Amino acid sequence: METVKVGVIGVGHLGQHHARIYSELPQTHLVGVVDSDQERAAEIGQRFGVPHDAHWQKLLGQVDAVSVAVPTSKHREVVEACLSVGVHVLVEKPLASLLEEGRDMVQLANHKGVILQVGHVERFNPVRDLVQDIIRNPGFIECHRLAPFQLRGTDVDVVLDLMIHDLDLILSFGLGQVNKVEAVGVTVLSQQVDFANARVEFSEGCIVNFTASRVSTGRLRKMRLFQENLYLSVDYQSRQGIIHRRQELTSAEPSVIEESIQAGEEDSLERELEAFVQSIQTGKSRGVSGEEGLAALELAHSIIHSIRGLPFPAAELSNIAMPFL
Repeated sequence: METVKVGVIGVGHLGQHHARIYSELPQTHLVGVVDSDQERAAEIGQRFGVPHDAHWQKLLGQVDAVSVAVPTSKHREVVEACLSVGVHVLVEKPLASLLEEGRDMVQLANHKGVILQVGHVERFNPVRDLVQDIIRNPGFIECHRLAPFQLRGTDVDVVLDLMIHDLDLILSFGLGQVNKVEAVGVTVLSQQVDFANARVEFSEGCIVNFTASRVSTGRLRKMRLFQENLYLSVDYQSRQGIIHRRQELTSAEPSVIEESIQAGEEDSLERELEAFVQSIQTGKSRGVSGEEGLAALELAHSIIHSIRGLPFPAAELSNIAMPFL
């Protein structure tokens, strides 16, 4: 297959790793990096031996694809400009700040016939591969995602910054449509909501409780899942899990079998970028599509509406589900 010419727009905390991985993948050629901070652009460009610039428009016409890792408020401007000239795009989560922006981006990608994927990197966490197939009609799921405070990411609230990782993961389990959302949130150290808790009811009967905080003393990325004859605990940070299964015995009381799981050390971001490149090369989506990113964004905004005491259109709420399920 032909080498894919790629560029990275925004080489801050996350974008620098996109550049590193593209510079190492055999199926990609890193054409250049861009950052509005000229010194940062120069630093990363020199590190990987590629041209650098402060203006992302300079990349257009030179690349087949880009990773976009600029602040969320800038996603629409950059992504739509790239899509408009036929450049495939992987944009870091969330897809956009506003629902209208996300919908327009997905519509444009479909109109232009180019790939739009969203960087929900937790989908590529190797531990997810070990548990995905055992999840069958869960009744209750609890997700916790906690992190210490830092200024990066505070252009949006914690629902779009951290919780959206778990919103995407849960939607990928195929629990049906969203029936009801109740949420609370607190502004603590930034001008946005820094702590949020949401209770979401799905049409297949599952209730999911989401908690996200960016004002914690440590980091936590865990999920607990309960279904008939099975309890599952997953730590996305350590890539470990424990599966408890009920075993029926003919001559005694039912017993519980405990199984510990440990995923490998594969780089989740590298797996994500490889999936993006393979999608370009094969024409078959292997990453998180724009439509899937939009579903997570819609659920996030229904939670934000609930926190603010605002109604979310019932018709839009019932349409929130993974499009491929």
